Amino acid sequence: MSVHILIVDDENEICEMLSRHFRFLGYEVDQAESAEQALEIMSEKRMEVVISDIMMPGMLGTDLVSAIRTEYPMTHVIMITGYVTLENALTCMRRGADTCVFKPLEDLTELDEAVERALDDLRRWKDKFLELQGMKGGKK
Repeated sequence: MSVHILIVDDENEICEMLSRHFRFLGYEVDQAESAEQALEIMSEKRMEVVISDIMMPGMLGTDLVSAIRTEYPMTHVIMITGYVTLENALTCMRRGADTCVFKPLEDLTELDEAVERALDDLRRWKDKFLELQGMKGGKK
């Protein structure tokens, strides 16, 4: 399965660094510099995972999570932030983010593991859907 990841951050250096990293790991990667741009991209392309900053001009990343949960419920969302507060973490959780990873992103192990968990979950759902389709197809 070809996996698409969308990186959303108003800091171009972070977008570039994460894009290079995940492309090196074999993923297809798109970038957005705002939540609004991310939603435009998602309206045209299927994304399995979105990695988004919380604090961005315009729409906040936490609002992006809410929009993704409404429009694209199978897309997993991983939040990244340099503003490490209990309120940010709780807001991410309440709005349906899979996890929150704190900046600086010097070691990408935690982020890699979060993406792997998201993809494992998607694989389980895909297997379940295929199983259900097989049951439907076998009954007459």
